[in-house]
Amino acid sequence: MENMQYAEELVREFLIFRGFTNTLQTYETELRTDIGKGFQVDKIMDLIFSVYIPKFQAEKLYGLLSFFEQYLSSSLSEAVLIGTLSKLEASILRYYIVHALQVGRSDRVVDFFAMRGRELLERSHDWTPWFAIPYIKNPHLDPEFHIYFSKEWFEAMHLSVRNFFCEIFNGSRLPALLKISSDANSTNSLKRDIRQLNLKLSQLQVLLEEKEEQLVQLRSVEGSNDSSSILHEEENGEDVYVEEDFPEVKVEHQETFLGHTSPISRCRFSASGNNIASASLDGTVRIWTYDSSTPASRNATIYCGTEILSLDWENKSDRLLLIGTSDGCIKAWNVDAKRVVCDLNTTKTFPSVLDVKCSPVEPIFVSAAASGGGVSNNLDNLGFASLTVWNMKTWKAMTVLPLGEDPPAITSLCFNHNGKILAASAIDGMIHMFDMSCGLQITGWPAHDSSISSILFGPDETSIFSLGSDGKIFEWSLQNQGQILWSRNCSRLRYPGDLKYCRHEMALDFSGRRLLVTSGSVRAPIYQVQGRRSGWRTLAHAASVTTVDWHPTLPIFLTGSADNSVRVTSL
Repeated sequence: MENMQYAEELVREFLIFRGFTNTLQTYETELRTDIGKGFQVDKIMDLIFSVYIPKFQAEKLYGLLSFFEQYLSSSLSEAVLIGTLSKLEASILRYYIVHALQVGRSDRVVDFFAMRGRELLERSHDWTPWFAIPYIKNPHLDPEFHIYFSKEWFEAMHLSVRNFFCEIFNGSRLPALLKISSDANSTNSLKRDIRQLNLKLSQLQVLLEEKEEQLVQLRSVEGSNDSSSILHEEENGEDVYVEEDFPEVKVEHQETFLGHTSPISRCRFSASGNNIASASLDGTVRIWTYDSSTPASRNATIYCGTEILSLDWENKSDRLLLIGTSDGCIKAWNVDAKRVVCDLNTTKTFPSVLDVKCSPVEPIFVSAAASGGGVSNNLDNLGFASLTVWNMKTWKAMTVLPLGEDPPAITSLCFNHNGKILAASAIDGMIHMFDMSCGLQITGWPAHDSSISSILFGPDETSIFSLGSDGKIFEWSLQNQGQILWSRNCSRLRYPGDLKYCRHEMALDFSGRRLLVTSGSVRAPIYQVQGRRSGWRTLAHAASVTTVDWHPTLPIFLTGSADNSVRVTSL
């Protein structure tokens, strides 16, 4: 039934597109009176024997029979049915001739042979005697033709035709329109299987890397008692990891996108991972693909005319991209329609849309707007915050989340897996947690002595990661608030003083084991959150790495750079 409804919608869509309004009205009327909701052989039989033949519509009759022949010819396994159809077609056309003679319309027989005579002779010489039938005085008495005028022959032929049509459209031989939905479901099922297999493969690869690292360390211990390591040194009693000494990641494939003409400020994978959105300082957003098997029909360039501070993809349909700007605008771009479907505006008091995040479940998103400017990477100058929840069906503001009086600007947002909890980080170093079902803050704690530029839920959502503007990264326990589970200090990789336009950010891979962080260096560090290995370095850009993201299901990451390029790297 679901396939039938989907096919009906496709027909309706096509008729509207072509402007066949009269046909559409008839179609709607027949749908309303359709009881069986399936193949109805009686209507085809009525069309042939109660309309086309009695009204002498030979061309329409011939066209219908040709359609069935073409339909069966599309499958090589239907040779038997094609042979049967050829015999039944000859019988139906002969009945057309017999009926015309029975009602005294021999002229219709002459017209029929004038139109189709040559074609019939090319098919079979059995038709040769029939060319004389309109000139025979009593054809029903002629030994050559009298059988065709009998009631028994007609009833046998009628039953054979009915049985044949029932066989054509049995449950295993569906029209192409009804197969579309089934094929789409099968394709989606295969894609899910592929994602699960890729996930399992990536987990095995991570496990293999850990075992290899353990083996290397065991060999190192056997060969030398030197306690120093090239990956870390002791400083003030703490492990300090020198990112410059991290080994390069093992790359399977890397592609560089050079479509931008100014430094990259943001880049994001779509929810499916098939498309990428990247923004540059000149106010341009580009949507593109990295996989040649993915259609490029969604590729587009969006000119916003102002600085772009945030990007996020809608999670359900994978069709909408939200763009937050420095002039208080939030644009919703439909990648299939290739146009802005909604242009929202925050209040003039909060012009800088520092972040936007779509719920993974509900048709809503949250915007974090600030009263200060978003041009400088000095987060302390961003002013006060406003958190607004928007409805993506009506494109109207639903509520403003409470933050207290004159709250410091919110820089980063993150939903948990079911969209019930929203985490927000602020320039005063606070982490705020909101219950989205009631729109209230449920907890919060001071996480950094400086501004927080990026925040992420851990893979099992029992922890949350925060990146401070001072370069310190903490993984906080959500079960024991205030407890630090893991930390790193990448302050040496902060942006140089002339890089005024970027905020540091981080991205966690789908396994939750690898944390990719932006860098003032030409290489970005990838910290291993769990396991013995310290981390890796990305391959070098020509300038600082200004934005990062991970593919939602595969070991593939994005890096955008001040060298105007975006890279897709497959591990």
